[in-house]
Amino acid sequence: MENEVLRMQGITKIYSNGFVANKDVTFGVEKGEIHALVGENGAGKTTLMKILFGMERHEEGSILINGEEVHITSPLDSIAKGIGMVHQHFMLVPSLTVAENVVLGVEPMSNGLFDFDAAVKETQRIADKYNFDVDAKTRVRDLSVGQMQKVEILKALVKGAKILIMDEPTAVLTPQETRELFEQLQILKEDGHSIIFISHKLEEVMEICSRVTVLRHGRCLGTYDIRDMTEAKISRLMVGRDVVLKMDKPQHDRGEVVLDLDNIIKINTIGKRVLNGLSLKVRKGEIVGIAGVEGNGQSELASAICGLDRHTAGTIKINGVDIGDKAIKEIRDLGLAVISEDRMVDGVAADRSVRENIMSDRFDKPEFKKGIFMDNKRINQMVDECIQEFEIACDDRDQPVRMLSGGNIQKVVVAREFTSGRNVVLACQPTRGIDVGTAEMIRKYIIKMTREKDAAVLLISADLNEVLECSDRLLVMRYGKIVGAFNDAKEVTEDILGEYMLGIKTMSDEELEAAL
Repeated sequence: MENEVLRMQGITKIYSNGFVANKDVTFGVEKGEIHALVGENGAGKTTLMKILFGMERHEEGSILINGEEVHITSPLDSIAKGIGMVHQHFMLVPSLTVAENVVLGVEPMSNGLFDFDAAVKETQRIADKYNFDVDAKTRVRDLSVGQMQKVEILKALVKGAKILIMDEPTAVLTPQETRELFEQLQILKEDGHSIIFISHKLEEVMEICSRVTVLRHGRCLGTYDIRDMTEAKISRLMVGRDVVLKMDKPQHDRGEVVLDLDNIIKINTIGKRVLNGLSLKVRKGEIVGIAGVEGNGQSELASAICGLDRHTAGTIKINGVDIGDKAIKEIRDLGLAVISEDRMVDGVAADRSVRENIMSDRFDKPEFKKGIFMDNKRINQMVDECIQEFEIACDDRDQPVRMLSGGNIQKVVVAREFTSGRNVVLACQPTRGIDVGTAEMIRKYIIKMTREKDAAVLLISADLNEVLECSDRLLVMRYGKIVGAFNDAKEVTEDILGEYMLGIKTMSDEELEAAL
């Protein structure tokens, strides 16, 4: 096409173990367009973009930039050819200023020394040009999450990127920050930049993109004009079936309090209060959602509840028992199931098999023993039932978990935790970075746990649609404490949550006490 700045033609990538990540994929982006790339986890999006950014080599196919074939050998080579990548997880040095982060790798020099003033001047020039409200001299650790996202984009722009790969750019942003980002992306688009927008949030794809390319099982199903699509149509292409985008949540009576946090204080290693007198209760048969800009104590709250880190003051009770002096296993045996924030760090042992990961919390249970030996027949039967029920796509139960896609790794975690028989579920970012089909399944199971098994769920998520769809009650965290509480999640909107998350609104102690 005459206006096409990038074409990936017939790309095939086969890994050494025989896994076909991309098969004859063709993908094109025009000048000055925001083009969505969507697909389930394991569909081949990440591999395709790694090839474009020089992190992987393809076996077949060609890459053309402005009509000329290029051979990209490394990320530096990709950057030199005008391609920049804005990663989902920020690649910033917190102790350095915005300017120092932005010019890393292309530092301006004067008399053999780093020219800080020149770095500030160039960074501020680009920031002002695209209405990025950041001060080049501010240290990154003092920025909001939304401002850090802008710094990541600035890093690519300063290096001359005309094609921007954006991987889940709104994953940790409030609705207000997302709207601001979209306004800036429109300015970039009008200035002739081309943006590849990778997202699982289909409502955002519909809002900001002009075309969408759908991958499934490593193959390209086609490129479609957004005007001809709906969220449901895109979901159906991605997953191969209809996906429920709205959760059916039957009315259910709440029972007794089974998770009780009273005045929790946590002071971290540098003396900062990351949890500041936080109190909350979760009852049997209910889902309590926690929203908040990341970095406001959610991770520390989860770590305190599951015993990964100790709180400084206050009490946490699970099924009426104070966990203060309990080991992690003892806390779990009190009735706590945990979906960890980072599945690869705390959720699974990546080099161990699917079987071992699902069995990891129940090797000592009598039902899996035959005398002093393990009952392998019973274990294999249980694991195979989990693989089938939770639709874990794996070669067999003995396949190492690291060989699975991100969505299937999360299914292993969910299968283990939701079949553990525990009645308190701590679900931290349960659908982060996974496709709509898997997210739908996990959300249905979260609701099922409360409605059918009378469990209590504390749902901590940066996905506001998720907390709104799944929660019975909603809480908002800011600076390590609860600043908003809503007894009926159906009466809350993303914009209202965003106002509390950003500190535009807050509730009085009396209002909070009444709501909590």
